[in-house]
Amino acid sequence: MSFQRALGNRELPDELVLADGAYRRIQTLQHSFFAATGLYEGPCGKKLYKVGREVSFFGFPMRWVGRILSRRELAMYAVCDGIRGVPTDFEVVTDTGFARPFIEGHPLERGERVGDEFFPQLQELLAEIHARELAFVDLQKEENVLVDEDGAPWLFDFQAAWHYPARGARLGVARFVPSPLGRYILRRFQKADDFHVLKHWRRSRPDTISAEQLESTHHPGRWIKIHRVLHNRWRALRKRWRAKGDENS
Repeated sequence: MSFQRALGNRELPDELVLADGAYRRIQTLQHSFFAATGLYEGPCGKKLYKVGREVSFFGFPMRWVGRILSRRELAMYAVCDGIRGVPTDFEVVTDTGFARPFIEGHPLERGERVGDEFFPQLQELLAEIHARELAFVDLQKEENVLVDEDGAPWLFDFQAAWHYPARGARLGVARFVPSPLGRYILRRFQKADDFHVLKHWRRSRPDTISAEQLESTHHPGRWIKIHRVLHNRWRALRKRWRAKGDENS
């Protein structure tokens, strides 16, 4: 059903004109409700192009949502500027879309046997992000962790991230959240990030995780339990939508 797709019946453009030349789409990586992502190739190699929702939802305009999500995600990446393991060199293409260099590698798979240093490196990467008063938030999904060609971890897709600085600009809805609550939410999200890293570690390399770390993966906490319930209900709703779409096609 077209309303489930960020661009409706449209596909990502076949050609993307960036500052360094024209790029040709070679693959659509994702086309979900909120965003579409494609892989392009051109003068400087491969680029990833992500565009936020542009089509209406049952007559209700939604381009403003895509615009806000795109700008917000770019702002989150800017907070992480200079951190090894987070993409850089972004180029704004439209009011809802941006491009960046493609990181060669593959999404972490459940139970994948990565190198001994992978998860300690991922913890260090996450600690640097947390030190900038930001939580990744979406680490429950293995596919949001990239394993590059050298076997090192990368984090991408900061669409759901939560930034709440003690001083300075606050992004999106965080601007309207009072300080004690905003800081509390940040700490809860950061604890959830740490938990999900250990959960993936347990599944992939149980031979290298400590007994204390292993024990902590069996106590997810209230916030994570609530998130699981909401996520599962949303996923079930999307499945029903897709099933109805298949019946009507």
